[in-house]
Amino acid sequence: MTDEPVVIGLTGGIGSGKSTVARQFGSLGVHWVDADDVAREVVEPGTPALAAIAEHFGAGILTDKGSLDRAHLRQIVFEQPEQRVWLEGLLHPIIREELIRQLHPQAYKLPYVLLVSPLLLETDQHNLVRQVLVVDVPVEVQIQRTMGRDTNSREQVERIIAAQMPREQRLARADVVINNNQPSNKVAAEVRALHEAFMVDFG
Repeated sequence: MTDEPVVIGLTGGIGSGKSTVARQFGSLGVHWVDADDVAREVVEPGTPALAAIAEHFGAGILTDKGSLDRAHLRQIVFEQPEQRVWLEGLLHPIIREELIRQLHPQAYKLPYVLLVSPLLLETDQHNLVRQVLVVDVPVEVQIQRTMGRDTNSREQVERIIAAQMPREQRLARADVVINNNQPSNKVAAEVRALHEAFMVDFG
């Protein structure tokens, strides 16, 4: 086994259950890093990234407590694509650097780790991974799950899905697919089988 664990990228559309699957791998001892968590960490109060965002968009982009007003920022970048380009240009390199740091835990014994990211294939994050694991459900299931979880309207969820890579394209890029539109015990069995295969392949 090499000193550096192999990085497997775990992705899927909104509402597909990426975090649920990641937690199942985690229960088997697998270290995983969620790019969404890292994206939040790099803009916490006191970070250089948050200072740059406040300077660019103005103090109105901050809450009363000095943290990022995510809903306000999301609205701006949805309505003004050039602002989205600016924001991504600022954040993506910072997020990437922090991801690389967190994907190499100290005293870790397993031969692989997981990078969990909804934008794995839309950004250069896919260059960090050896294989792509897609968690897949039908689009209608994505819509229903996301509406139930986030109390978003159907229109909002459909817009988010439309902004992500199409399901067919994502599946075409996958090395491995987990069907998350089945009973949880069957999903858990798929995860365990994959884990055992990865242990053999990369161990």
